[in-house]
Amino acid sequence: MQSLVEFAKTLGAPRIAAMGAVTLALIGFFAFLILRVTTPQMTPLFTDLSLEDSASIAKELDHEGITYELRNDGNVIMVPRDKVARLRMTLAENGLPKGGGVGYEIFDKSDALGTTSFVQNIDKLRALEGELARTIRTLDQVEDARVHLVLPDRPLFSRDKIEPSASIVLKLRGTLQSSQVRAIRHLVATAVSDLRPQRISIVDEQGQLLADGASDDTTAGGVAADERQAAYEKHLREQVESIVSSVVGPGHSRVQVAADFDFNRITQTSDKFDPDGRVVRSSQTREETSASGQSNNEVTVGNELPGANQRQPAAAANASPRDQSRKSEEIVNYEISKTTKTEVIEGGRLNRLSVAVLVDGTYAKDDKGNVTYQPRSKEELDQIAALVRSAIGFDQKRGDQVQVVNLRFAETPANPIVEPTGWLSMLHFTKDDIMSLIETLVMGVLGLIVLLLVVRPLVRRIIAPDERALAALPRGAAAGEGLAAITAATLTEEGVDPAKAAESSQTSKMIDIAQIQGQVHAQSVQKVGELADKNPRETVSIIRSWLNDSAAA
Repeated sequence: MQSLVEFAKTLGAPRIAAMGAVTLALIGFFAFLILRVTTPQMTPLFTDLSLEDSASIAKELDHEGITYELRNDGNVIMVPRDKVARLRMTLAENGLPKGGGVGYEIFDKSDALGTTSFVQNIDKLRALEGELARTIRTLDQVEDARVHLVLPDRPLFSRDKIEPSASIVLKLRGTLQSSQVRAIRHLVATAVSDLRPQRISIVDEQGQLLADGASDDTTAGGVAADERQAAYEKHLREQVESIVSSVVGPGHSRVQVAADFDFNRITQTSDKFDPDGRVVRSSQTREETSASGQSNNEVTVGNELPGANQRQPAAAANASPRDQSRKSEEIVNYEISKTTKTEVIEGGRLNRLSVAVLVDGTYAKDDKGNVTYQPRSKEELDQIAALVRSAIGFDQKRGDQVQVVNLRFAETPANPIVEPTGWLSMLHFTKDDIMSLIETLVMGVLGLIVLLLVVRPLVRRIIAPDERALAALPRGAAAGEGLAAITAATLTEEGVDPAKAAESSQTSKMIDIAQIQGQVHAQSVQKVGELADKNPRETVSIIRSWLNDSAAA
């Protein structure tokens, strides 16, 4: 401890302070390196979050004691990579994230007593829109969704009712098929009262119209002609590829389907008369009877004589009728059997179907290990063609065509990937492992550079003696004078005052003076030797200057 204290005294207060500052800087620098290397790598837990979801997730993470970082104004939450899967499952169990929409939990508030009917209707509309958006987001290809409902109120004293409508904006991960678009429309229509699927418009994030809610899509289920044809061809192609791949193997067949549709809508009305099927519609019968005899009203002289009228009845009684007739008439109206038939033929009739199937051959190794190509036999191709005809519903009268051709594919068969085993499997690093290793190496090289180029020169400068004190020594002084100066400096550093030592020597005995001087000289010589060992360059330069001065004298 005494030597350590003496060494500290030789350094002085400024140098000790500089060494303390360098030590603190080194501790801080290496602490930063250790923390940077040992800090777990952060990865996004969720992205594109709303402020409500970010606050809820941050609260859960604080409750679990998980370190996290908020970036991009709270839209992204970063957590340690090794805890991502567990945190996502835990948050999903708690219903997070909710997707930014407000659902029926808006009615969980207890301050609904003083709420007006207008605010309650708005809350109901917001809750319905939020729940529909959450349901649509559960689809695999839908990343985000926004639903806007228009539910008009029926005006007072009005018999007409305005139909509700809806508009949906989707953020997709891929491409939606027409059947999926129709499914979304019917999903929303069945969740809202009196809402028809034709009154729902759907738009994607790029502004492309997926479903038009202004037109009455009653023909062909609301699907355009080209979309229906493409869907039908895709369906047949998948069926044919499935059955052919099971024979020739996956990736060894190509199928193309061309369907010719007639989308004209035809309305036919026909009237058919059956002459054998007569029905009496009306019947009318008329009968007439008439009789004629001798007439007494003839203009004769006798009739004009007086008394002729009295003789007429007797004569009429004796007279007999001269003529009698009878007439009968019947009118019958018949209704002929008539059949009226109105037939409406919707568009989308399949006129013709063409299927082209390309199959690859077989590959085998010869005796030398080379892969050789072998074409398939005609019998096998005929069997594949028969399977294709059965799968597509082949109709020869309709003019359908099926062609199965065997050609060698341009690409070579894929070689199986052999996974390394044993100690070679330990050399397979992932991208994250490589980046972590590079970061550790960079930190280590940086620390080594700081030690060699910054710390080492500072320490050497602090420990080295003051060159200005050595330069202040007289160059022409003799060796004895230099030694005396060094001895005086040593005594001063030891705390011994030379003047007091002289005064005490006068009062002391000669023996004590000799002992004290011997001890002082011995200690001075020892100190000079230590200084010479610690500072060889300065010692050599001082001795060299003494020798030069002596030679000059």
